[in-house]
Amino acid sequence: LRVLWETVNIATFATAFAVLMSLPVAYLAAQNTTPNRATLWLGRLILVTSRSVNTIIWALLFVAIFGPGVVAGIIAIMFRSIGFIGKLLGEAIEEIDKRPVEALEATGASRFKVIAYAIVPQVMPTFWAVAILRWDINLRESTVLGLVGAGGIGIILQGAIDTFNWPEAATVLLAILVLVILGEVVSAFLRRRIL
Repeated sequence: LRVLWETVNIATFATAFAVLMSLPVAYLAAQNTTPNRATLWLGRLILVTSRSVNTIIWALLFVAIFGPGVVAGIIAIMFRSIGFIGKLLGEAIEEIDKRPVEALEATGASRFKVIAYAIVPQVMPTFWAVAILRWDINLRESTVLGLVGAGGIGIILQGAIDTFNWPEAATVLLAILVLVILGEVVSAFLRRRIL
C-alpha cells in the first residue's frame, strides 16, 4: 500500500509540475502569442525534445543524476509530460477566437490583461481536459518506473521478477490493475465535475 501511494504521488506531483512548466512553453509555441520567430522555434524545440524521449529513458537519465527513488520518477514523468501538455495547450491557444483579443488590444489593455481576460477563458476547458488526461496517463506510466529504480510499485515488481517469486509478481500486477481502474474512475469523475 505504501508503494501504491508513492506511485499515485509520483503521477500527481509530476502532472502538477508539468502543467505549471508547460504553460509558458505553450505560450511560446503558439504562433499567435509568441513574441517572435526565435521564441516560437525555442518553444517548439522544447515540445519536440520532451515528447521524443520515452519516459523510461528520462527515468534512466534522472536515476543516474539523482540516484534511485521518487525524485527521479517525478522529474522523468514531468519532462515527458511537458511536451504533451504544452503541444495541446499551444494548439488550443492558436485556435482561440481572435475578436476578444483584438477588442482588448483596441482599448489599450496590457499584454497581461489580454492573456488573462481574452486567452485564458477560452483555453480553460482544454486546460482541464488535458491536465486530467495527462494525470491518467502518468498514473499508468508511474507503475513501471520502479523497473529502472525511479520509485513506485515497479520496484516491488522488479524484485519479485528477479527472485522468481511469481505469486508476489502476480499480486503486484493485480494491484497495478486495480490502481489503473481506480485512476480511470477518478479521472472520469473529475471530467464530469469540471468539464
